[in-house]
Amino acid sequence: MSNSLPETAPTKNSEMTYGEREIQEGKLITFPNPRIGRKYNIDISLPEFTCKCPFSGYPDFATIYVSYIPNEKVVELKALKLYINSYRDRYISHEESANQILDDIVAVCDPLEITVKADFTPRGNVHTVVEVQHTKEI
Repeated sequence: MSNSLPETAPTKNSEMTYGEREIQEGKLITFPNPRIGRKYNIDISLPEFTCKCPFSGYPDFATIYVSYIPNEKVVELKALKLYINSYRDRYISHEESANQILDDIVAVCDPLEITVKADFTPRGNVHTVVEVQHTKEI
């Protein structure tokens, strides 16, 4: 067994790792709702959300909760994971991140109803929860 790094590990002069590439190239994708016409909830939690404070540059950590009633499309989960990971190096406020996540999901799958809740880990004795909602106009 060798002590050398695996081929996929980054080195000082290498390009991005495969994971970094997937995150950078990733986008939200959907697939057809298997039960169009039936109202049902899809509840997703994403406990490893990170972004950077646009004022201090400090990292912010949150659990993102997405709850939606699909219309004709459903968000594919691996794509959602990669999309959420793309926030890791973004300078964005708590409020804007929750609103942007909601807007992006609405843009790709046009759900009947959706709530995005961003529950940020306390920092400096402040705990922030941002909840945003959207209902499709019929």
